[in-house]
Amino acid sequence: MSPSAVSQRGEPFSVLMPLWGKDDPVWVERAIRSSTIEQQLQPDHLILTVDGPLPPTLEQITERVEAGEFGPARVLRHPTHRGIAAALQDGLLAAPTELVARADADDLCRPERFARQIPVMASGDLDVLGSAMQEFSDRISVGTGPWRSRPLTQERIEAYATQHCPFHHPTVVLRRSAVLAAGGYRDLALLEDYWLWQRMLLAGARVANVPEALVDYRVDEQLFRRRGGMRLLLSDLWLQRQMLRDRMIGPGRFAVNVLQRALYRLAPSPLRRLVYRLGVERWLRRRSG
Repeated sequence: MSPSAVSQRGEPFSVLMPLWGKDDPVWVERAIRSSTIEQQLQPDHLILTVDGPLPPTLEQITERVEAGEFGPARVLRHPTHRGIAAALQDGLLAAPTELVARADADDLCRPERFARQIPVMASGDLDVLGSAMQEFSDRISVGTGPWRSRPLTQERIEAYATQHCPFHHPTVVLRRSAVLAAGGYRDLALLEDYWLWQRMLLAGARVANVPEALVDYRVDEQLFRRRGGMRLLLSDLWLQRQMLRDRMIGPGRFAVNVLQRALYRLAPSPLRRLVYRLGVERWLRRRSG
């Protein structure tokens, strides 16, 4: 199915994927294929935004992208590594379509992902639409790992956002104009997406999640280690102060959030994994809907 044939049946959309030199070439190619030519509803454009220099193996993949092997595409390059927020903002500004689907270079989009999300977004009623996702790794086969859920409705998403990030970033389809109106992607170490959702919700963005897992999310041994440490805790504290200043939360919720994040970020990574599994995810499954 050609992208042009798809666009005749509905609103065109782009896939935005960041890439940097430490990405695994095998994972990158699988991610690109899963979000383009393997989709039931194929994108009209792929925007591959390269953050800094690449090794030869990844350069070869970007050349194949530019040659059109995976459909119409544009590769944006920057000579130095600036971080994911800058890379995503460049890609968002360069996207030729109003609908932009995020995808990461190490995850897998399920074939039905865009066939499920794009018609909903094309109705014009939403600015952000995410989904659940399912973990996999070198030890856990695709389709067998733990689920990661998020609330489904506007009301529950707004309530959840006062405590946790309300969307899985690799699953979202965005309305470009609404993202830019809220200021777009801004740098905040490992929390640039949460900050974006906060600003969009305050600006009145219309949001939802679908219950299906539409993305298989790669989890490596370092994931929960990366979720800890002082750098991320400082990002947490900064964002919580912003939420308090913007009256998204009150002083009581601010104090609880800060305490929870300090305990979580500074805990040993095995304990952090256990807390996420038995705390955040189990609580959300009881309250989702």
